Amino acid sequence: MIREIHAKTILNTVPGRDDWFGLKYNMNLYRGCQHQCIYCDSRSACYQIENFADIQVKVNAIDLLEDALPRKRIRGAIGLGSMNDPYMPVERKYNLAGRALQVIARNGFPVHIITKSDLVLKDMETLRQVSQVYAAISFTITTADDDLSAKIEPGAPPSSRRFAAIRALAANGILAGITMMPILPFIEDTEENIAEIVKLAHENGATYILPWFGMSLREGSREYYYARLDERFPGLKQRYIQRYGNQYTCNAPNWRKLETVFREACERHGLAAAMPKFTPEPIARRLQPRLL
Repeated sequence: MIREIHAKTILNTVPGRDDWFGLKYNMNLYRGCQHQCIYCDSRSACYQIENFADIQVKVNAIDLLEDALPRKRIRGAIGLGSMNDPYMPVERKYNLAGRALQVIARNGFPVHIITKSDLVLKDMETLRQVSQVYAAISFTITTADDDLSAKIEPGAPPSSRRFAAIRALAANGILAGITMMPILPFIEDTEENIAEIVKLAHENGATYILPWFGMSLREGSREYYYARLDERFPGLKQRYIQRYGNQYTCNAPNWRKLETVFREACERHGLAAAMPKFTPEPIARRLQPRLL
């Protein structure tokens, strides 16, 4: 179900320092997600989203952003994609991400986007404008196998299309890389998978890969994930229960070996394990002309 809502605010300040992406602000244009990834942490009970498959569209988001950005005194990176994918299929109709990027470009702010969709390519020209300040697009890719990605991320484009999108962005001079997380224990945690992702990242022009060799599980997301394991990977749920119990952080059993494989592959292909970040800076206040 898709429902239009009016939000009270749209742009939030990120508390503290963001060592992963260098974000100063964060923005979610939608609530819920159509990609329906089986591992999504946004299903956790702490976020109080009753049905994550129901999509709420913040139809006044652009007006709120138009009002908020000119009043900011610090220019810092704006993040899209923390609680859902800004380029899920509903974006084709509402174009909230596309219009938000136009506002961001006009105001001279930097942006970082996390997505699993090549739909981001529709905004190529705007992204080129934003990139004059700073624009980075991180594609979540956790498997090089399209068949496996269809099982764990059933509503998202396959991994091969995401690699192709990286290639298109890089060809246009836009910083693009990979968030290689989560790596699902007992499903994606093979040395071959990690090495292949790094190889394809290099071949398609990625600049960086941010890894996590494990996943998070907590109330709400755990129950959903286990139900999907029963459907698609019979018998695997018991291995999770036996190894992790009710742990929040579930590192792959062989994460140290995977990290070594990853580092060696990145060194071989010239890829960074961290992304270039935008450093927040004060915005010079415009002086109002004096009336004579």
